[in-house]
Amino acid sequence: MLRCIIVDDEPLAREGLSRYMREVPFLELAGTCDNPMALMDMLDKDPVDLIFLDIQMPKMSGIDFLKIAKDPPMVIVTTAYPSYALEGFELNVMDYLLKPVTLDRFLKAVGKAKDYHQLVNKTRTGEPSPAADYFFIKCGNKYEKILFEDILYIEGLQNYVSIFTTRGKFITLLSVKNLEENLNPRLFIRVHKSYIVSIPKIDAIEGNEISIQSHRVPISRNYRETVIRQVVQNKLWDKIRFS
Repeated sequence: MLRCIIVDDEPLAREGLSRYMREVPFLELAGTCDNPMALMDMLDKDPVDLIFLDIQMPKMSGIDFLKIAKDPPMVIVTTAYPSYALEGFELNVMDYLLKPVTLDRFLKAVGKAKDYHQLVNKTRTGEPSPAADYFFIKCGNKYEKILFEDILYIEGLQNYVSIFTTRGKFITLLSVKNLEENLNPRLFIRVHKSYIVSIPKIDAIEGNEISIQSHRVPISRNYRETVIRQVVQNKLWDKIRFS
């Protein structure tokens, strides 16, 4: 369930989105307001998962809110002005809905939000999510499909990660911890506070480095023993084993 807030200074726009929201089982309306100042007060009292945010409003614009907000929930921008689309995506919004918003376009936007939410949160059973053989990440204004089997390794960069795959490198706003919680531990292993590698893609381990194709990934002292035990020990062929 995604808990949502609608922020728009037009009552009819708020009512239209509320009506659409009632048609979607995984959406719950936590509240509405008519300006970002009221939104900030609501978020302090009751955090939510998703904001539907208008751009042009009194007191403060939606764009100004996005520029000053610290770690905001997912945001879907709603506006009558298509010229704001690029600026909105640069501020990492989930999607951009042009008014008047159609139900079909609304459903596509909230579907993206649901998929993203599932990626970064464990399910109630504690099983990694998603269960499919792929997931999507947001790269700028594009959603990239990543196959688990294509991943070589993942590097953490503060609030971002770089996912190195057989198709290239993809950067997205996630943490190493988020991804680790949603990766199969039999196929992926943390080797450093900033690195996760695909076990089947490892070509060699030498000293404190892992070789994966032409890449070199460091192994930290705290992880080395676990890496050797999980990756090498049961697969090691040597004289002692066969004597």
